[in-house]
Amino acid sequence: MGAPAAFLGHGSPMNAIEENRYSAAWRRFGESCSSPRAVLCISAHWFTNASAVTAMAHPRTIHDFYGFPQELNDYRYPAPGSPELAEEVVELLRPDVIELDDSWGLDHGTWSVLTHAFPHADVPVVQLAINARQPFEYHMSVGRRLAALRDSGVVIVGSGNLVHNLGRLDWSAPNAAFDWAERFEATTRAVILGSPGEAATLRDDPDYRMAAPTPEHFIPLLYFAALADEAAESAEVLVDGFAYGSISMTAFSLGMPALE
Repeated sequence: MGAPAAFLGHGSPMNAIEENRYSAAWRRFGESCSSPRAVLCISAHWFTNASAVTAMAHPRTIHDFYGFPQELNDYRYPAPGSPELAEEVVELLRPDVIELDDSWGLDHGTWSVLTHAFPHADVPVVQLAINARQPFEYHMSVGRRLAALRDSGVVIVGSGNLVHNLGRLDWSAPNAAFDWAERFEATTRAVILGSPGEAATLRDDPDYRMAAPTPEHFIPLLYFAALADEAAESAEVLVDGFAYGSISMTAFSLGMPALE
C-alpha cells in the first residue's frame, strides 16, 4: 500500500486559523502520513484553461479571497515546493501536455487544510491545476495515472467540497443542510465508498446542478475517486457534516493507517 490520499472538504478559509472538528480530522490525516516525500494537491481554487503543475522551489502563499480578518490575510504557509516532483508529474502524464508553472503558488484550498495536516510546513507541496476545458473523464484518467506517485511516498490530496453552492447559503443554519444537499451527499458517499470508478456519472444525478452549480469544487473528488478505483482500495469517511445549508464538509481518506 502506498502513501495515504484524501479528499478534504475545505469550506471557509477561516478553517485555516480555527480549531474545529474538521481541522482536527485534517490533523489526524496528516499524523497518519509517515514521513511523506511530498504532497501533491489538486485544489478547487486553481481552475484554469490549461493543465499545469507548480514547479517553483519556494511557492508563495496566495490569499485568493476577500472580506476576511487581517489575521487570515497575514497568514503564510512557507512549505517548500518540489521542482523534481513537478517534472515527474509532467513525465507521468504524457502524452498529455502539462505546463511547468512558476507563477501560481499555494492557494487557500491547499494551505488552509495543509496547515493543520502538516503544521510545520516542512513537507514539500506541489499543486496540480484543474483544466477547466476538460470533461470529468479526463480528470478521472489523470487521477488514475497519478496513483503511481503514492508508491514513492507522495501524499495526494484533493481539496474542494462535494456540495458547494454559495448562492444558497443560509447563515442562520451553520450546521444544517438543505434536503437536496443531503440527498446528493448521500448519493456521492455511496459511490465513493462502493463504486468509485463511476464517480463521473454523478454529474447526471438530479441534484448535481444544485450541489455544484460550478464544477471546480467537485472535480477534486474525481481525482480521489480515481485513486481509489485504480488501487482497488476502500475509501473511508474521515469526517462529515454541513455548513450553512449548502456546503458539505465531508472528507474521505484512502490508505490511512489507524493511529495508536
